[in-house]
Amino acid sequence: MKKITLIVNIAAISTMAFLYLPLVAVAFFSVNNTKYGLIWKGFTLDWYTKLFQNELILHAAWNTLVLAVVSTVVSTFLGTILAIGMDRFPWPKKMNTVLDMILHLPVIIPDIIFAAAMVVAFGFLRSASTLFEPGLLNMIIAHITFQTAFVALVVRSRLVSIGKDVEEAARDLYAGTTYLLWKVTLPLLTPGIVAGAMLAFTLSLDDFVISFFTAGPDSVTLPLYIFAAVRRMVTPQIHALSTIVLLITIVLVISMERFTRKFNVK
Repeated sequence: MKKITLIVNIAAISTMAFLYLPLVAVAFFSVNNTKYGLIWKGFTLDWYTKLFQNELILHAAWNTLVLAVVSTVVSTFLGTILAIGMDRFPWPKKMNTVLDMILHLPVIIPDIIFAAAMVVAFGFLRSASTLFEPGLLNMIIAHITFQTAFVALVVRSRLVSIGKDVEEAARDLYAGTTYLLWKVTLPLLTPGIVAGAMLAFTLSLDDFVISFFTAGPDSVTLPLYIFAAVRRMVTPQIHALSTIVLLITIVLVISMERFTRKFNVK
């Protein structure tokens, strides 16, 4: 028994090291006072200073922020409505199965297939309007399309966990539909909505494939900039940029977990 436990512990530690040591190495080289090589030459924050003086990176960061915020707000709104409609509306059993399948499709379909489908869809739209040329608008629409499903799944899981007893009790007390939605359902759904929004934000922040297929020359995001820069040469500025993106993602995940736990405790 002890040997099995030891083997499991070693496997777990090895897996964690395999996953996170490369990330630690990126952060390590982002403060290393040398542009080339793997030898430690001293601590410095010059690479971060130069990073914030790079206009191309600042422009990419702005595009990334606009894309993530706009797509998150819209997808959270649509995903919440979709989840409530699917869970609280009395759909026929077969229709409910079809809706479930459609909802899971954006989650299980490979990004490359989804991105190619977006290219085809925007190709048809461009034949009707020049508004859908490759650029930030197309990227926002594409991100909303796949983020909505993730938000709906998270919110719907929250709906299932809270059940219908409280809403039925509110109905027994003559609560109208509007009052029930704003004073009962949405407050109970707050942890799920926040969790879905943060998940959508991190998905948009880190997305490369869909952004690559729908981006224009003036809508480069941070993942696209990092990809292009790495193809030329990996510099300490890229390490610094990757570290900042990683830290933002970690902060969002921890905040989501703390918020959800605090709400559940209450």
